[in-house]
Amino acid sequence: MQVANQIRDILTEQFSPVELQINDDSSKHAGHAGADPRGESHFSVLVVSEKFEGENRVNRQRLVYGALDALLKDRVHALALKTMTPAEYENALANKNN
Repeated sequence: MQVANQIRDILTEQFSPVELQINDDSSKHAGHAGADPRGESHFSVLVVSEKFEGENRVNRQRLVYGALDALLKDRVHALALKTMTPAEYENALANKNN
C-alpha cells in the first residue's frame, strides 16, 4: 500500500477529519539526506478535525505524530503538519476568499 494511503487511512480512523489533504513532497527532496529512493518519504498534511478542539498546536501535532508513529519510524522522513478545528478552517477559508 502506498504510504500516502496509509497516512490517509490512519488519520481518517483516528481523527474523523472533515478535511484531509496529503501532499507527497518527496520529489522536492530527491538526493537529500533522509530521502528514501523508494519515494514517499516527505509529506505535507492538513488535518481538520473536531478532536483538536481545546488542544494547542503542539498537542495537536503530538496526537498526529503518535497516530503515525510506525510510519515515521520506518518510511516517513519529514512531515509538515497543519492541524485545525473545523471553525478555524472555515475562518481561514473565509479570510482567503476576502
